[in-house]
Amino acid sequence: MAECRATMIRRNVFSRLLRAAAVLPCLLAVPAVAVDQQADLKECLTQAEQQPDAALERAAAWEARGGGNPAKLCGALALFHRGDFAEAGRRLEDLATALGREDRRAGASILGRAGWAWLRAGDNARAERLYTAALEYQPGDPDLLVDRAIARAQGERFWDALADLDAVIAKDPKRADAWLYRAAAHKALSNNRQALADIARALELKPDDPEALLLRANIKALSGDAKGAQEDWRRVVSTAPDTHSARLARSNLEAMERAGTADKAPSAPKPPSGKP
Repeated sequence: MAECRATMIRRNVFSRLLRAAAVLPCLLAVPAVAVDQQADLKECLTQAEQQPDAALERAAAWEARGGGNPAKLCGALALFHRGDFAEAGRRLEDLATALGREDRRAGASILGRAGWAWLRAGDNARAERLYTAALEYQPGDPDLLVDRAIARAQGERFWDALADLDAVIAKDPKRADAWLYRAAAHKALSNNRQALADIARALELKPDDPEALLLRANIKALSGDAKGAQEDWRRVVSTAPDTHSARLARSNLEAMERAGTADKAPSAPKPPSGKP
């Protein structure tokens, strides 16, 4: 999550949640591999997440011994977990091209990982193209649609992000994350009424979710409802005290107190930290 700052600033929820991601989203659908490679691939992928430098060396040695695409896949994911997002994205793209011909599900999954890597590297347009290509392999896949919505929102294409999130919600109306992301997109478009309605739905599905409460508090603050904002920020602090959301909520409460606007609507409220 974004670090708290003393000055209240605007932040995009998609950007902040993107920076928060420590691992690749959802499970990787790995390609079919020979029986004698299955154990090696599993061990290498586990190491890639926990010890990426060691896994990268392991993958290179494995590839030199004829490990082929499984070894390349492990090396690419080790690069991702090490933070070399652009190089990881390039390698995953190459793998997806080769593996997609053999296994469409694996091809879609690896394209999705390539998209996430480019998103982390800051290339939103390339990420979106890769998610679109992945959706050609797996049409209507909710996880891919959510990820493409994030890429689109990163590029401030909020209406296109809404289209993807609408499709996800139509297919699976119980996805709290999709409701929250849609609320953030509506907030970015200054449609606060719809944003609050989406947050309410997200909180029905995932009560006391700190991200949803923080976004709702910030919308209230920007709308002049200082008391309502404080109630939600305090709820974040009380229900999820050790989270980044709680640190942002504390920062906003402290800033409001310093500004002398506690328990009353400020005449010209500054944007809170943590959300747009």
